[in-house]
Amino acid sequence: MKQVFLVISFVCTTYMLNAQFGYGLTVSNDIYNWYQNPESIGPNDEPLDIHEGNGSLLLNLGVGPKIWIGAPKFSFSLETQAKIGLLGLAIKDYKGLGNHSIPVIGRLNFGGLSGLDKEGKFGWSIGGGIQWNKTELYNTLNDYTERGVDRNYFKTYVGQVGYGFGLSGFAIQGILRLGYNPDTKARSLNFGLQYDFNLPKLKKISNPESEL
Repeated sequence: MKQVFLVISFVCTTYMLNAQFGYGLTVSNDIYNWYQNPESIGPNDEPLDIHEGNGSLLLNLGVGPKIWIGAPKFSFSLETQAKIGLLGLAIKDYKGLGNHSIPVIGRLNFGGLSGLDKEGKFGWSIGGGIQWNKTELYNTLNDYTERGVDRNYFKTYVGQVGYGFGLSGFAIQGILRLGYNPDTKARSLNFGLQYDFNLPKLKKISNPESEL
């Protein structure tokens, strides 16, 4: 066991010495997102008979910071975003417009999605974390407010996978993020595109012809 620990420590130390550190930016466009609120409780502590879901198509934008450590074939990033779905709504019983989420994700990036290789390559990613969600941001109908519907932020625990292409500090990937909270039965789903900009590395992109 001691020998195994020493080998792992040596590999990790070697990786850290050769790794690059930096900061960056992520931008996303959900093709579709959907959120299910925890069960709504009325003023008399009775469950309200309303639809708890809220979905939005296409007009969903997000942006936020990231920090990363890695090498050309592998990197780890910690990132967050503020995301908004401009036309999110519940078709079954309209209560208001808009949805919002704040994911905080730790992500392992492989191959091209490390974003640190000078050659363009395909790669994949996997990660997880916590996401805060809120629906019915504006134009809320008074009928539901009077019944006691209060759309606060709710939490889901999320897992995420992605596949895409990266080159010298830039990466684009399709992502699928699923979330669930066993305590409240709340759920979340985000499916779309994410763009990663590892800024210090991105600045080093150059045209090989200019170096001749």
